[in-house]
Amino acid sequence: MHLSHPSSRQRPAHRLFCVLMTISVPPAPSPDWCLFLDVDGTLIDFTDSPFNPHASDELKRLLSTVSGRLGGALALVSGRSIETLDALFDPLRLPAAGLHGVERRTPSGVTENGAPPSARLDCARAALRRLVDSHPGTLLEDKDRTLALHFRLAPGTGGVLQLAVDAIAADLGPDYEIQAGDLVLEIKPRGMDKGEAVKAFLAESPFRGRVPVYVGDDLTDLNGLRVVENLGGIAIAVGDRIAGTYRLEDPAAVRAWLRGFTQC
Repeated sequence: MHLSHPSSRQRPAHRLFCVLMTISVPPAPSPDWCLFLDVDGTLIDFTDSPFNPHASDELKRLLSTVSGRLGGALALVSGRSIETLDALFDPLRLPAAGLHGVERRTPSGVTENGAPPSARLDCARAALRRLVDSHPGTLLEDKDRTLALHFRLAPGTGGVLQLAVDAIAADLGPDYEIQAGDLVLEIKPRGMDKGEAVKAFLAESPFRGRVPVYVGDDLTDLNGLRVVENLGGIAIAVGDRIAGTYRLEDPAAVRAWLRGFTQC
């Protein structure tokens, strides 16, 4: 069952992101591009729980075809771990940035870890578990190096949860920050984001020298979108939560647009 998100009028104030939306249709795919794709809310639809994502065999075949058309210049850029991405898209092993850029697998298959697991998160982990226990409908996604508090099933608790997570993150000191997303608050190492991951990919073959294209749907994707825009690339926002130079309606529209690579 897919989650029906509340309308903008029903969303907690901290989730509103006021932007001037564009309705421009993205250009047709080109073989001289390199492609950076968010996963949840971009390639696959949100579900009630972050623990049961599904990527169809059709989508896997499509990504394999697109990657081949681009000479391997396609990377997944996600808040999920690379291990989870590999399980989700098995048997594909694509270049990927996981945990919002905390870890990255290069085109040559080498995995770089920007921040090792830290015992400092243990207190935050325990505090978040207590918070989940006291707020029905919330879920803790423990990614070892980051901690994500989801409230897709309890959207009305967002304001209270924001205050609580702010306090928990503050106790960790300046090395950690909160990454807000669509009905999620995530504590992660500071200074590592999807934009930095994109920059690293662009310095490597086969991404180097190509027109960068980023497709994403959420606040977590803003840095990636800005990086490609600043480099003269193509920024594509999915849905109505953030703005890009171009817009696609939903993951189904993204998948339909990706099929254009089979013609280029």
